[in-house]
Amino acid sequence: MSITKTRQKLVEMARELFARKGMENTTMNDIAVASKCGRRTLYTYFRNKEEIYYAVIESELELLSDDLDRVATMDAEPEQKLLQLIYTHLHTIKEAVTRNGTLRAEFFRNIWMVEKMRKALDAEECLIIRRIIEEGIAQGKFKVENIELMTDIIHYTCRGLEVPYIYDRLAIGLSEEDSLPIVRNIIRRTLGYEENKQEIINNNDKITY
Repeated sequence: MSITKTRQKLVEMARELFARKGMENTTMNDIAVASKCGRRTLYTYFRNKEEIYYAVIESELELLSDDLDRVATMDAEPEQKLLQLIYTHLHTIKEAVTRNGTLRAEFFRNIWMVEKMRKALDAEECLIIRRIIEEGIAQGKFKVENIELMTDIIHYTCRGLEVPYIYDRLAIGLSEEDSLPIVRNIIRRTLGYEENKQEIINNNDKITY
């Protein structure tokens, strides 16, 4: 087995054990036995359990990065891309936390370490948001006074919505389908959306994951 595949196997097995038993109740030996790689192999890649935990977080953030890249390459109007980006961000974060079961408590307890590891991802997301805004301006769709400020506002709004979205406390009773046109209108008003009268606007909001 290649180095990359061996490491991935160890990280995935650790994630499953952390999710089922919790990080505190999982030992390095548990991971070695479950992965069938042996303690020597495990310690070749990771010095301790904390390093594996951070690798698990990193792997989850990579999933979000992949999803954001998919949004960036969408063949869609700028406002639709932003709508997709917002929901993709929240959905993927929720999936990561839900998938990791009891690791959720550890995730929030170690939030500062998570923040440190998210820096590269945050920079990537901000770049995507900035490019979408620039695309909208170039097409005459958006009117934005300061692109950098607007990028930060959208990015940190997504970040601020993560916890209530994860715990289903965001607009209780409102379905995602019903929320889409509301969020779309917020995007339009915030970005000074200019509707081309000769253009047929498709308001059939739809998000894909």
